[in-house]
Amino acid sequence: MEGMQKMNNAGIMKTAMGEFSDIQEYMALAKKENAKETYAKLKKKYLFLKALLHNLDVNLADIDEIKE
Repeated sequence: MEGMQKMNNAGIMKTAMGEFSDIQEYMALAKKENAKETYAKLKKKYLFLKALLHNLDVNLADIDEIKE
């Protein structure tokens, strides 16, 4: 059971890290375009993914470009 849990966490981590990277890119574009509503919506997902990755013990120091 523990082995399955680690594999599951690895899959979740991989997916979340990909989404986290994408969201940061979209947030940068939204900020550049002054798309405040879009940025706010993206920020909600960014914070969710950041919390998820933190709970999976991912060190965000090097991958968090937004730092909010």
